[in-house]
Amino acid sequence: MKIKEVMTALERFAPLPLQEGWDNSGLQIGLTEVAVSGALLCLDVNEDIIDEAVSKGCNLVVSHHPLLFHGLKTISDADSVQRTVMKAIENRVAVVSMHTNMDNARGGVNFKIAEKMGLENVGFFARKDVGGIEAGSGVIGELPEPLGATDFVRNVKKQFGVDCAMCNELLKRPVRRVAICGGAGDFLLDEAIKEGADAFVTGEMHYHVYFGHGQEIQICVIGHYQSEQFTKEIFKSIIEEECPGVPVVMAGTNTNPIIYL
Repeated sequence: MKIKEVMTALERFAPLPLQEGWDNSGLQIGLTEVAVSGALLCLDVNEDIIDEAVSKGCNLVVSHHPLLFHGLKTISDADSVQRTVMKAIENRVAVVSMHTNMDNARGGVNFKIAEKMGLENVGFFARKDVGGIEAGSGVIGELPEPLGATDFVRNVKKQFGVDCAMCNELLKRPVRRVAICGGAGDFLLDEAIKEGADAFVTGEMHYHVYFGHGQEIQICVIGHYQSEQFTKEIFKSIIEEECPGVPVVMAGTNTNPIIYL
């Protein structure tokens, strides 16, 4: 099976037109007519990821975050992005990224987060129609049973393996209806409030956005990497179902640039 066939399967699930205008999803590096020796699935692409792909016999890397957001005028050893491009080309490793198209797709990143949280009746909010395809920047659903704010935050921390969540003041009412946006989601906070969410879970938010919401909604921010860490599972299920016989490897390299001390 060729690399382009794996790309087609991924793009059928999350069409590239669903990506935001500033994004650069799709093929980043490499030839697509080559047979796939294996696909390494990851969140971010760096030199260590390319090394892992080579060591595990994978000539395709599928990432969530693009390696290239902007054009390069030079390819040298001047910075990490350029070195990663050089290493991928030298080792004949193709890189494909499914970013905001996978965020906005049905069954994509936010649906996976909702699944991990055990939400029910999950659907889009901040909906949009892109060429007749239903999409949305976030999802909203319900917990099977209401939880107090403290228990809700503790459960989220446990489910996503985080030591610390950044929250506003704790709600004095139960949490049942939960809005989600993986990654940087503070642009959806007002929409979540309009949708009647009791809580809003995202990966990162600007400082000033926390102000003024008091008992309006429970904000729970768990880290960009942590919120999207299960995206690899989506890639795995798509490739295994649509591209049988292609070896799939979940990257063991932790690419989170943030450490907690």
